[in-house]
Amino acid sequence: MADRAVKIAPSILSADFSRLGEQIAEAAAGGADYIHMDIMDGHFVPNLSYGIPVVEAVRRVTDLKLDTHLMIDNPLEFLEPFRDAGADSLTLHLEACPQPAPLIEEIHRLGMECGLAVNPD
Repeated sequence: MADRAVKIAPSILSADFSRLGEQIAEAAAGGADYIHMDIMDGHFVPNLSYGIPVVEAVRRVTDLKLDTHLMIDNPLEFLEPFRDAGADSLTLHLEACPQPAPLIEEIHRLGMECGLAVNPD
């Protein structure tokens, strides 16, 4: 994919999971740069989505970067498992880790990119 200022990262949250591999291939063919994965634990946010097994499955069907958005409590517990599952980047919520610097350093040490999401009032 050509390097461009705007990156496209479609979320698989609304995908048809019976056709997940096909839909990821369609996104790649359509110009996606990343696959965005919203990980929700049902605690930090009310919805529950998917976890490490789905990240592993998606990694097996694409070489696109996996942009993994952790909307979870205690993200420190899951940094290595998500890295091992194939995540290329992790986005943490400031509300879940009010002192994010050590987590950001650990994410970088593990060889991943990191984002920090803020949900202002």
